[in-house]
Amino acid sequence: MKARVTITLKNGVLDPQGRAIQAALGGLGFEGVADVRAGKVIELELADGTSAETIDAMCRKLLANTVMENYRVELL
Repeated sequence: MKARVTITLKNGVLDPQGRAIQAALGGLGFEGVADVRAGKVIELELADGTSAETIDAMCRKLLANTVMENYRVELL
């Protein structure tokens, strides 16, 4: 069983990596990029039957900082 966890910063949290990407795109001549938000994707190979509650606990306890980040889980 596989799960993909997508982690993004909450609205209002400053994103220095996103700003750096935006500036670099502008420097390369890509105009019109109004904003960039960077995140991360974690793919997990799990034992069959791993519960959604267990995956959620993994996210809350280790994978995402829930004070600053949102996460979304997709079972693949």
